[in-house]
Amino acid sequence: MAQDSPKNSAAEIPVTSNGEVEDSHEHGFNRDLKRSLPAGLGLSETQITSHGYDSPKEGVIDAGTFEGSPAPPLPSVMSPSRAAAGQLAQQGGDLIVPAGSQKAQTKSGPVILADEIKNPAMEKLELVRKWSLNTYKCTRQIISEKLGRGSRTVDLELEAQIDILRDNKKKYENILRLAQTLSTQLFQMVHTQRQLGDAFADLSLKSLELHEEFGYNADTQKLLAKNGETLLGAINFFIASVNTLVNKTIEDTLMTVKQYESARIEYDAYRTDLEELNLGPRDANTLPKIEQSQHLFQAHKEKYDKMRSDVSIKLKFLEENKVKVLHNQLVLFHNAIAAYFAGNQKQLEQTLRQFHIKLKTPGVDAPSWLEEQ
Repeated sequence: MAQDSPKNSAAEIPVTSNGEVEDSHEHGFNRDLKRSLPAGLGLSETQITSHGYDSPKEGVIDAGTFEGSPAPPLPSVMSPSRAAAGQLAQQGGDLIVPAGSQKAQTKSGPVILADEIKNPAMEKLELVRKWSLNTYKCTRQIISEKLGRGSRTVDLELEAQIDILRDNKKKYENILRLAQTLSTQLFQMVHTQRQLGDAFADLSLKSLELHEEFGYNADTQKLLAKNGETLLGAINFFIASVNTLVNKTIEDTLMTVKQYESARIEYDAYRTDLEELNLGPRDANTLPKIEQSQHLFQAHKEKYDKMRSDVSIKLKFLEENKVKVLHNQLVLFHNAIAAYFAGNQKQLEQTLRQFHIKLKTPGVDAPSWLEEQ
């Protein structure tokens, strides 16, 4: 006795009187399944056997060679027939799917945080902005000081030492120019005396009547030329020492003084800004500016104090070095000039030996490095 059941018509599969599935419906299911599968998978002709009562195999896929033309690509969403849907519902758990046909590929890469990205252009722009702001403040401070409107920090003792140093440098440069002029003129005189001595010696050989007179003058001029060369060596040594003192030692100290003055201007500029902010109102907008100005003022104050200490130390060492160098050079200059004009050749040579001055013999080249070995 048959009973009606509330089953979906898509799940009903007609069978024959033997309990076997009707062949026409089976072939229709296989045809619908083929159409439902995409052609791009490259599968062969497939035949699926349903759960029959007398079938020894369940859910077995029999594959054969498919010789037909490839089916056109189907859309991503497919709607199989009712018979195919019913068969798939029953045999979905026993269907064998080749491994690797469906693979999910995921790609992973480094995670970049936007906060960690640094833009070189923005950094350069920030440096230019800071430099422009600092230059503007320093220029405003300099103009205010020249117009007598702004105040400046003054270290009276240090400023006096710097003024004395600059004045002494000008005087030493004047002495250096005069000594160089004396050296040039003495060199020309020595050269003239040497030529004059050679002329007297030549006439002494050619004039028999005045042989002795020309001979005396030739010896005198040659002796004066020799002493002049000795004095010239002492003067050149004096010039070299004073030049080192003026253009290297003193100049290096003055460079530090310039850095100190720049630091002083920056310090006064930021001090003025801080004073102006402190005189204004204090609210939520001005308090951050005051704190930032206080921080910048403190940084420039430390720089100013450091540069002032460096200048004081360099001035102290410069004074000691200057006294020592000039003492030796002035003694050398005096003894050499006195011995030369007194005609004391031995005293002049002794003065050069005292200060370890070696003279070059005229007309003799310096020995090569092979000869020195």
